[in-house]
Amino acid sequence: MNKGYMGKILMVDLTKKTCTTEEIPPDVYRNYLSGTGLGAYILYNRIPAGADPLGPKNILGMVSGLLTGTGALFAGRWSLVGKSPLTGGWGDANCGGTFSPAIKRCGFDGIFFNGKSQKPVYLYVKNGTTEIRNASDLWGKDAVETEDILTKRHGSGAKVACIGQAGEKISLISGVCNDRGRIAARSGLGAVMGSKKLKAVVLDGKIRIQVHDRESIIALSKKLIKWVNFQFLPISGKASAFMGWLLGVLPVGMAMDGMLYKLLLKKWGTASMNRMSVGMGDSPLKNWKGSYRDFGYRQTASIDPDIIKKHEKQKYHCYSCPLGCGGICSIDGKFSETHKPEYETVLALGGLCMNENMDEIFYLNEVLNRAGMDTISAGATVSFAMECYEKGILTKKDTGGLDLTWGNSQAVKTLIEMMISREGIGDILADGTKVASQRIGKNSNEFAVHAGGQEPAMHDGRQDPGFAVHYSVEPAPGRHTIGAQMYYEMFQLWKTVKSLPPVHPLHLKKTRFVADKNKAVKSVACSRFMNVVNGAGLCLFGVFIGSKRIRTFDYLNAATGWDLSPEEYMEMGEKVQTLKQAFNIKHGIDPHSFRIHGRATGEPPQKEGMNRGRTIPVEQMIKDYWKQSGWDPATGKPTGESMSRLKIDM
Repeated sequence: MNKGYMGKILMVDLTKKTCTTEEIPPDVYRNYLSGTGLGAYILYNRIPAGADPLGPKNILGMVSGLLTGTGALFAGRWSLVGKSPLTGGWGDANCGGTFSPAIKRCGFDGIFFNGKSQKPVYLYVKNGTTEIRNASDLWGKDAVETEDILTKRHGSGAKVACIGQAGEKISLISGVCNDRGRIAARSGLGAVMGSKKLKAVVLDGKIRIQVHDRESIIALSKKLIKWVNFQFLPISGKASAFMGWLLGVLPVGMAMDGMLYKLLLKKWGTASMNRMSVGMGDSPLKNWKGSYRDFGYRQTASIDPDIIKKHEKQKYHCYSCPLGCGGICSIDGKFSETHKPEYETVLALGGLCMNENMDEIFYLNEVLNRAGMDTISAGATVSFAMECYEKGILTKKDTGGLDLTWGNSQAVKTLIEMMISREGIGDILADGTKVASQRIGKNSNEFAVHAGGQEPAMHDGRQDPGFAVHYSVEPAPGRHTIGAQMYYEMFQLWKTVKSLPPVHPLHLKKTRFVADKNKAVKSVACSRFMNVVNGAGLCLFGVFIGSKRIRTFDYLNAATGWDLSPEEYMEMGEKVQTLKQAFNIKHGIDPHSFRIHGRATGEPPQKEGMNRGRTIPVEQMIKDYWKQSGWDPATGKPTGESMSRLKIDM
């Protein structure tokens, strides 16, 4: 009997309207785990080279994690995988809520869709039966409306993942939603689901997940919960702004212990970083050309985490999460119930556009979640359009009369609504900055900040160069959830993986900007570890607590009975990372094309603010990363030696 994983996937052919259960050999899990690792294995072997991401030969997968449902804490994440229409290569998106265990309780580790339906449909799975049902009555409805209709139709026990209007209209910055507005937002995979005319997936299963050693899992969780419950943080949102400024001006940096971030998350959620990140230079502002001189203490008062917390009526916990960084909020006169906006959303729709109107950010967060459009990419695209307007590349005639001046919150609101509905200038912008700049022309690409087509998140590599590296080298580029110098500090992997270099408590900040082998080793370790984390279905915020506190490798051994070392699990992470890179090479991606836009690396350097005078040696850092990964440092392609050692067919 399989332990931890289910050993099966469901393959759905939307053209033929068939559902087929497939057994997956145990050695696949021993090599790639579940989650994105299993997804990479399926997609690499089954999507033909050159397949149109929006065509019938692309495969869209919804995969759960190996630790989901085992009793492990923080194991409630699921991933969406497919060939990205945004980048043309490997695509994945990660989401919480309650959908991940629903996949496994239906008896599967993943559900994969190929082909293309002629009419809107949804998949319904219950008690071992699978049905492809008509969804014509749901087409045109937003994600929350769709979920409400389907749970009323199939019962409260049914869990729903669906697209909104953005996915239906094939926006390349659309995602897939569950739990009334949680969204697997990145890589544009909502457009893949929309292209297949697949409106929703409804799961209602009761299968129990078997584990090898449940007592050990319980013991590990009891130890972890003590770290999670510890809370002492007597500071206000105003104080966090000053703390950020202090961290920014000090010439010395301190290694970050993830317990500090845990304290912030438990009190405020990710919005805890709203003012602190601006102060320290972590938040990109004014389409990556601004600084705290443009959006400083006075402006950040409008996005103070204490203001957001006042609207919170209850904490929101994803499945198996003891932390509860999310929140259900209510806004008088607008929403009786809405998800608390995350840091990324607030800064993408706020500081990046110079928008100080928190009420409008709350509104746009709800509107974008319902439409299933990525808030990071949406905010970045609006800020790009604002700079085009500032430079005279776009005029009021182009915008339909909109005055796209910096900070015009009404214009931000209207423009995003136009992007969702693909009306007027919104149709040009609905596919992100790269495509928009190609459509607009006039050298607008100078202001289109992206990595391989995907807009980077609200963390500035000019403050932590690790972000710039991972934006540029990951098979799904522009991602902030994989690695950074700060992430390596918080993971504390050297405490469990003894071959990895330790971190010193203090360092001169200028040393961050020196390319060397040590930094490359740490960056590669982050990538490999996060492949293990995403294969297990764990939450990034959970593993931030530190590898000696949340025992990822011990959890996996207890669930499966494998008795593998941390080094062996890290080798699994290497296999997954190399397989995803091989996927990109198979589909004609030049790894150099994923390099982050020069503005985000200090080319030219800023003249004021916390990041003034800084330029990242990103070209050398990328080459160092490729070399340490076992990839050709000149091309970024996995070497034949690495492919052979990892037993991957090129």
